[in-house]
Amino acid sequence: MRRSLIAAVAVASLAAPIALATAGTAAAAPVPPKAPVTDFNRDGYADLAISAPGGYDDATPGSVSIVYGSAAGPDTAHAKTISRATPGVPGNAVNGDRFGNRTAAADLDGDGHTDLVVNGGGKSVVLWGSAQGLTGEGSAELAWNGAQVTAGDFNGDGKRDLVTAEYPEPEDPMDNDDQGMTVAYGPFTRDGKAASTQQVVTSQTFGPGDFVTGDVTGDGADDIVTSHGFEEMAHKSQLWKGGKDGVATTSQKLAPSLGGAVADVDGDGYGDFVTRDIGDNFEDMPYQKGTVLVRYGSASGLSDRSAKITQDTAGVPGAGEDGDEFGSSISAGDVNGDGFADVAVGIPGEDIDAIADSGSSVLLKGSRSGLTGTGSQAFQQSTEGVPGAAEKGDKFGSQVLLSDTNKDGKADLTVSAPLEDGAYADAGAVWHLRGAAGGLTVTGIKSFGPAAIGANDKGVRFGDFLAR
Repeated sequence: MRRSLIAAVAVASLAAPIALATAGTAAAAPVPPKAPVTDFNRDGYADLAISAPGGYDDATPGSVSIVYGSAAGPDTAHAKTISRATPGVPGNAVNGDRFGNRTAAADLDGDGHTDLVVNGGGKSVVLWGSAQGLTGEGSAELAWNGAQVTAGDFNGDGKRDLVTAEYPEPEDPMDNDDQGMTVAYGPFTRDGKAASTQQVVTSQTFGPGDFVTGDVTGDGADDIVTSHGFEEMAHKSQLWKGGKDGVATTSQKLAPSLGGAVADVDGDGYGDFVTRDIGDNFEDMPYQKGTVLVRYGSASGLSDRSAKITQDTAGVPGAGEDGDEFGSSISAGDVNGDGFADVAVGIPGEDIDAIADSGSSVLLKGSRSGLTGTGSQAFQQSTEGVPGAAEKGDKFGSQVLLSDTNKDGKADLTVSAPLEDGAYADAGAVWHLRGAAGGLTVTGIKSFGPAAIGANDKGVRFGDFLAR
């Protein structure tokens, strides 16, 4: 089926910035500050927001489940599931509303609690964080539907901002076919209004299909990478620099890409762009082996220094096969505590023991020389110590997220299989592996689906998106 890039991105992943860089001096490279933690109740532990938007058959309303972090990792006993039916959330729960199809976590009102923007079923809503975590009470409706909503600090003022693919339609489309993005600068009021907004033309005809945000240049303001294309055509991605006056209106042109993360994988203080190299035809993505592309950051933008990593790269477990989609989901964080950002890679089309599309994930290690295959680790449902069994079409690795849920200074991996069967088909499930000095470990691993936290599990595709 022929789809636009924006439609295709609904099942692709983006990742939040890790190890962002701040401004330095001529004598020294910038030192990346600690990345914001997704912490809805402000207890210091990273929390998870796991989307269960359902399928495309109008069978069930969508929802988002909040699983709070703790010293033992995800606290499934006190999880909370929120939908349009939750008291205080604007709108009505309707089968097929896809509530939660996309989320963004950020402290929008500056009170120290992370808030959650949720798309689906009408205009986006903000669920406000509090000492009790997320509830529906006091939720605000935003002014847009929030296409591809992503968070960052684009003017470097310490307040979190949002960027979406919303852009005003021209009064006369024959005169102007510009597409663009809208940046909403924080702090936001409790009724969902931004301090100011900025609209940036990004292209003609083909608007942003996704956003990856983070500080590439080390000036303390996050930059934005946009992807572009339509049907079989993949156009150049673009880097838009943030700064004290907001987002630049001219861009650095890049190779076509989709999703990824900005993270300092080589420890030089500049954010590096780690993404999926999609070639010149994004409709081929489901059939590709998959390639991860690294473009290294510098004070002037993304440098010419780059590297490509596949499953055929030395040290990377497995072998590249058509349809693997290595890199369809990417997230970054320091798993082993060595100061270099590591990168989790989803491989949802990987065949395990000849079981089609059972799925896998790989951790690539950062180092002074950058991202390589050395010391890589692979995990799937056939890995010893990982609960469950590899089954056809599970799509394990559809989403990956690195975050420190137990507050030990090492990022942990949450990986999803939204087509995992439970009591019902496509109930979905997630697995949580702890970070350690040697990398990821199955010691203390957790796995749970929606039924385990008291949520609906009938075809809900739990884990279809993980908030960043």
